Amino acid sequence: MTYCVGLFLEEGLVFLSDTRTNAGVDHISTFSKMQVEEVAGDRVLTILSAGNLAITQAVWSRLQEGVWLNGERHTLRNVPNLFHAAQLVGQAVRDVYAADNPALAQQGIGFDCSLLLGGQISGAPHRLFLIYATGNFIEATADTPFLQIGEIKYGKPILDRGVTFATPLPDAIKLVLISMDGTLRSNLTVGLPVDLLLYRRDTLHVALRRRIAEDDPYLLMVRANWSRALREAYQAMPRPDWPLA
Repeated sequence: MTYCVGLFLEEGLVFLSDTRTNAGVDHISTFSKMQVEEVAGDRVLTILSAGNLAITQAVWSRLQEGVWLNGERHTLRNVPNLFHAAQLVGQAVRDVYAADNPALAQQGIGFDCSLLLGGQISGAPHRLFLIYATGNFIEATADTPFLQIGEIKYGKPILDRGVTFATPLPDAIKLVLISMDGTLRSNLTVGLPVDLLLYRRDTLHVALRRRIAEDDPYLLMVRANWSRALREAYQAMPRPDWPLA
């Protein structure tokens, strides 16, 4: 399992992904689930992936080699806009499904794959998409400014309460780290280190890309302060006045 989150904000985009892969207690490894295509001055595209690692790596490899879409072969480095990029990723997923699913089905293995795609291409606005295992997709909006894949339930409450389209990027970093920390505490199949990427709208270059490990001072501060704030918040609430037998 994994946990990845992308925020679609007025100021830009924030991505965070864990790195743990789990094929049983004897097969736990670290793999980056974040891939970036950056052409300075032209485009920045980021993909986060969840699901079967062999499937998601095959999708990325096909995107690197080129995928046929609408009668033409494209990569993420030459698609004209983000909508076509989402279509391209969806087609790559379908191509991998066509090639690999018969063998997977014979072994009783499901086709498990989901991806977040976000970024900006020169001349168009920044956008964020979630691509499903069927190759279709949805898009984040100002009303729904974040998307998640993988083990989403533990990190969702803080995002529901804290994230709006107007959230400043520095605050967004805090929120995704709190969201990730809640998931790390509650699910052993999600693990450190985590990969963080920040993109400022209209800059067409990555503003920040950082791998955050267990001993990262800022992560440790966020963990400690958030835990203390939660304890203080519930302790400050009045106790119920219900009769207790």
